Amino acid sequence: MGPTCSGKSTLAARLAEHYRVPHIELDALHWGPNWSEASVEEFRDRVEAALPETGWVVDGNYGGKLGDLVLGQVDLVVWLDLPLHTILGRLWTRTLRRIRHEEDLWGSNRETWRGAFLSRDSLFAWALKTHRRRRRELPPRLEHVPSVRLRSAREADAWLERELANF
Repeated sequence: MGPTCSGKSTLAARLAEHYRVPHIELDALHWGPNWSEASVEEFRDRVEAALPETGWVVDGNYGGKLGDLVLGQVDLVVWLDLPLHTILGRLWTRTLRRIRHEEDLWGSNRETWRGAFLSRDSLFAWALKTHRRRRRELPPRLEHVPSVRLRSAREADAWLERELANF
């Protein structure tokens, strides 16, 4: 779990590869063509169908739509709680790359200059709006769930290296 550009997908992909289990990216199950959002029922059905009984690594949040569907089944939540300046710097770099290279995202969507910088739905606006709220709301939500909170890229890298070495 964590904000946009915190490294969720990268960390999840490495863990899934290491443990030889599927990597499930919630954004891929949530977004359809033209940035259409799956309904709550549709999204929950997609997520349930994607979670094999033999193990998985999920990256994403979507607690408002999924409730405890994923959290109720986890062995561990890794919360990437990076500083806002780190997230915004990464978001800037990633957004420019995606626009320049016209990268296809989930549901064949692409980021645009207008969407990235001039829209109310801009990820920059979203990051600014949700950063403090997430730090306030996640601790009580994770209180009864095994979890680790990583507060820097260096801390996340060190944790991942220890995790990979201990298996």
